[in-house]
Amino acid sequence: MTEAITTKVLVVGGGPGGYVAAIRAGQLGLETVLVEADRLGGTCLIRGCIPSKALIHAAGEYDGMVKAAGAARMGIAVGAPNLDLAQTVRWKDGIVDKLNGGVAGLLKRAKVRTIAGWATFSDAKTCAVQTASGPVAVTAEHVILANGSLAVELPFLPFGGPVISSTEALALDRLPRKLVVVGAGYIGLELGSAFRKLGSEVTVVEALDRILPGFDAELAAPVARWLAEAGIAVHLGARATGLETVGEDHALVVEGKDGRGLKLPADNVLVTVGRRPNTADWGLETMAIDMAGPFVKVDERCATSMKNVWAIGDLVGEPMLEHKAAAQGEMVAEIIAGARRRFDPVAIAAVCFTHPEIVVAGLAPDEAKAAGLDILTGVFPYSANGRARSMEAAEDGGFVRVVARADDHRLLGVQAVGAHVSELSGEFALALEMGARLEDIAGTIHVHPTLGEAFPEAALRALGHAIHI
Repeated sequence: MTEAITTKVLVVGGGPGGYVAAIRAGQLGLETVLVEADRLGGTCLIRGCIPSKALIHAAGEYDGMVKAAGAARMGIAVGAPNLDLAQTVRWKDGIVDKLNGGVAGLLKRAKVRTIAGWATFSDAKTCAVQTASGPVAVTAEHVILANGSLAVELPFLPFGGPVISSTEALALDRLPRKLVVVGAGYIGLELGSAFRKLGSEVTVVEALDRILPGFDAELAAPVARWLAEAGIAVHLGARATGLETVGEDHALVVEGKDGRGLKLPADNVLVTVGRRPNTADWGLETMAIDMAGPFVKVDERCATSMKNVWAIGDLVGEPMLEHKAAAQGEMVAEIIAGARRRFDPVAIAAVCFTHPEIVVAGLAPDEAKAAGLDILTGVFPYSANGRARSMEAAEDGGFVRVVARADDHRLLGVQAVGAHVSELSGEFALALEMGARLEDIAGTIHVHPTLGEAFPEAALRALGHAIHI
């Protein structure tokens, strides 16, 4: 027998956008149901941001021990370390489990009913959910679509066997001796770099003529230098065409920039060529919702073309970032509760957790110039920062760069590359959101010694009177 539920708010998808929307709706006293087919937390928590950063951290720890075993570093010498990747994965899974349980607890505290199962819509406000205990029909006054995204699969390299996505890469229990990464975007380089630090022989294949095409060349340069120093071979302007298997041996077939064929031996081929919105097999076509290309079309309130149906996160377009989805989810819940809100951030900072890390927020110099703006820029290198030197981070080409209007010195963008620079992303975004000027940044006393001191120094340099360079 089908259980019938009628609710004020139905949230589909328990990722960072969906669960934040549900929690906020519950806090505001709205009767809320959340449907999630997998584990609470979504791609980011379960098989993306969190587990990948855990693996990156473990890889950095192991790499440091390996280097200390080869020759003493900072007066510290250790014996040769041993890697048990299965145990590392269990440690990573433990972190995920704790956070997953935390999300469940937060939803329960907000009095959100959670249904485990796949929601299939028959119209814009009604869905059927197949659960372990039987079918459930849910009808809602408001529907928030937070279905997320999926890894893009190449037709000539379907996932399975040695061909893996980032999800499978984060669950490997044995270290691949040879790993070939298809795609030199942030996911491919983050994971490729981590596996190189763990001891894999890593090769990267990229169809474009540069790595990290989403970041400007100056920011990507220190990463490219580290890849070369780490022994990661990068084939640019090269196109993967298929997988060749002979017995238990595999090789990725690649067409090089010069048209010549290459065969790259691989225990695993990690395909990281992007993500696509999850729009199939749950009844989107029954909801009479307008689309914007592959994405669900929404306005500045995340409202779709169907009244009281909302969409957030990866489903509605770039940037596909956890913090964007969460902010949209919170906003939509408040709009349903009667608030007047719109999604119009000045900047959404993005981080690439490569070696070294990259942060971008707001406009880069070329983007500002393309918009017809007269600008000032200031760059302060990590090599002139005391904290960077004290943590062996001064020689990797890191820097902080500010971009501001020439007339009123209003900050337009901040970009940085260097060790631990991700921890500065919040400060960069806050400065942009608050409409800070170069004088505001330069006049804010930053703690010494910290990496954050590079931010006011970059502002001072843009003003023409840097102190420490």
